Amino acid sequence: MTMKILVTGANGYLGQGIVKELLDMGQKVIATDFATQHIDSRATRIACNLFDVEDPYSYFGKPDVLLHLAWRDGFKHYSDAHFDDLPKHYHLVKSMAEAGIKRIAVMGSMHEIGFFEGSINENTSSNPITPYGIAKLALRQATEVICAQKGVEFQWLRGYYIVGNSKYGCSIFSKITAAVENGEKQFPFTMGQNQYDFVDYDDYCRDVAAAVCQDNILGIIEIASGKPEKLADRVERFIKSNNYDIKLLYGAFPDRPYDSKAVWGDSSKIENIINK
Repeated sequence: MTMKILVTGANGYLGQGIVKELLDMGQKVIATDFATQHIDSRATRIACNLFDVEDPYSYFGKPDVLLHLAWRDGFKHYSDAHFDDLPKHYHLVKSMAEAGIKRIAVMGSMHEIGFFEGSINENTSSNPITPYGIAKLALRQATEVICAQKGVEFQWLRGYYIVGNSKYGCSIFSKITAAVENGEKQFPFTMGQNQYDFVDYDDYCRDVAAAVCQDNILGIIEIASGKPEKLADRVERFIKSNNYDIKLLYGAFPDRPYDSKAVWGDSSKIENIINK
């Protein structure tokens, strides 16, 4: 079924790939961000400050689905922006729900769980310990309440670690790519023994797009591979697969104290969506 899907943060690293996947699936996409130069030209592109729009539902053409990716300083976990922007995210979601949108899907993060070891699913309790995680959890809880009150379908797409070789992202993989392009031969690194859930960029974008294009599976959905891998092993594979001439400088940085030793997502929901 073709839907009109509003994607916020569409000019960002994730937004670009997700918009393309949605368009390839035959959906009508309204894509918005501060700038739109990197967004697929098949989308209706609207450059604006999302939070300055008085009536976003009407302004963006009365979409069927809001896919809310926009988030400032996502890789700066202690940035004040997370708390400064939280009321703006809340009012956007509330406005869209009150206006009669069918479904609201928001990008979440494993950091909203806090320190945890093992497999995360929709029933895992949350105790975040960074401003980023706390703000994401607050938005998740608020969005779920608003959707329940207004009879709007609710999806929370909880993200894990994305592997891609774009130098424009903020992940370790993007930073390594940028370092290689700058001619650097060593990359400062931790010991890399923590285990995380890694999803390749193309698969991640496909999974998010597939999730919002259906309404049989709602609620919290882990955008995850379902298996843990040591950070060092995944980064070494990334370097090898891209034929990068760079070596990891192990032990240059300590592990972050709030990072789990082994954590991954329960992929059963997203596998059911993809395999249908």
